[in-house]
Amino acid sequence: MTGVDAAVAEAHRRGWAETLATVVRLTRDLDEAEDAVQEAFVAALATWPRTGVPRNPVAWITTTARRKALDRMRRRATLARKLPLLIVPDSPGNPDATGTTGALGDHNATGDEGVAPPGPRDDRLRLIFTCCHPAIAPQAAVALTLRLVCGLHVPEIARLFLVTEPTMAARLTRAKKKIHEAGIPYRSPGGGELAERLPAVLAVISLLFTEGHTGSQGTTLTRPELLDQAIRLARLLAEMLPGESEVTGLLALLLLLDSRRATRAGPGGALILLADQDRSRWNTGAITEGRALVERALRTARPGGAGPYTVQAAIAALHAEAPTAADTDWPQIVALYDVLLRVHPAPVAALGRAVAVSMAAGPAAGLAELDRIAGDPRFARYHRLDAARAQMLERLGRHTEARAAYRRAAQAARNPVERDFLTTRAGEPGPGP
Repeated sequence: MTGVDAAVAEAHRRGWAETLATVVRLTRDLDEAEDAVQEAFVAALATWPRTGVPRNPVAWITTTARRKALDRMRRRATLARKLPLLIVPDSPGNPDATGTTGALGDHNATGDEGVAPPGPRDDRLRLIFTCCHPAIAPQAAVALTLRLVCGLHVPEIARLFLVTEPTMAARLTRAKKKIHEAGIPYRSPGGGELAERLPAVLAVISLLFTEGHTGSQGTTLTRPELLDQAIRLARLLAEMLPGESEVTGLLALLLLLDSRRATRAGPGGALILLADQDRSRWNTGAITEGRALVERALRTARPGGAGPYTVQAAIAALHAEAPTAADTDWPQIVALYDVLLRVHPAPVAALGRAVAVSMAAGPAAGLAELDRIAGDPRFARYHRLDAARAQMLERLGRHTEARAAYRRAAQAARNPVERDFLTTRAGEPGPGP
């Protein structure tokens, strides 16, 4: 990779979402904005070898994308003036006719119940709410938002959803087609629409953090810029909706998980398991804030009980409270996973429960749980099931089987740090069969 290629890749990684959020306010159309931003990156590849990489590459990309978007808009305006007979003034797709399409944040509708909550004040958060339109299937809306607003690539999004890349690419294509066919207006939601879109927005922020926590790109374990972005968005959302327990729970979860950031990899970048981390180096400020937020989320939970982010935050708090790995309250964690699976029966939660069972009741009980859930086809693309199986087999002294499970996990792992760790464990001979 040349210096220019590397600079463009870094600008894309750091600036895609920011640039798209800026340009979409101008175009009022997601596809138009995405095309303009993509053209700007292509222009960078053609221009920077001659002029040199600019001092602020993201600013250069943003300026170029805005210019290209303006050029597109001017060409359309010129065509409209020259071909007036082809324009249908009252067509549903005409923003001026419907009055529903405006610049992001311009729409200020209210719900049916009293005063509406304030709309999002941050460009990127507004854009996330806008993309999470209820006319699109929730998972497709979340995936599309991760692609367009957060700048994740199709393979990364597919990994987060435990599906193949072609499946995810097809979902994204269908979601874009739905936007066009349904004439979904591009505007910031207001009033009751915020609550309707909130679950998808929470999922976007959570999955963005997940990709940052263990990245599927790059050479390091984490992607700090995604972690910081997700926590910032969660804070903004908590300020906007302070009474929503699941918003509070999500922020608590992210802070508690991120409190371990400095201890998850050693000086050479090698993976350090949770049980082996130096807990004296965990971020005590984040833990204190996270625990307080968990308590608030539990107090303000809806009558039906705490939601999935609050329950996950309570699990993370139990890990954070334990002075040593041996002091972890595993039976309580198993009980919380039981609650989590009732409100959010996801495969990753089932795997987490199996690991907790292995710590509370022994590795044989954990293996029985793994066997019970392993038939879920989504685990075919999730290396951590084999990694968990390998650890349980090791504890039982079944080292040959453990090495085989480590090899399978290493082959499926996308993160190079995780893959190196699993490969090393697969090659360790162990004391016996």
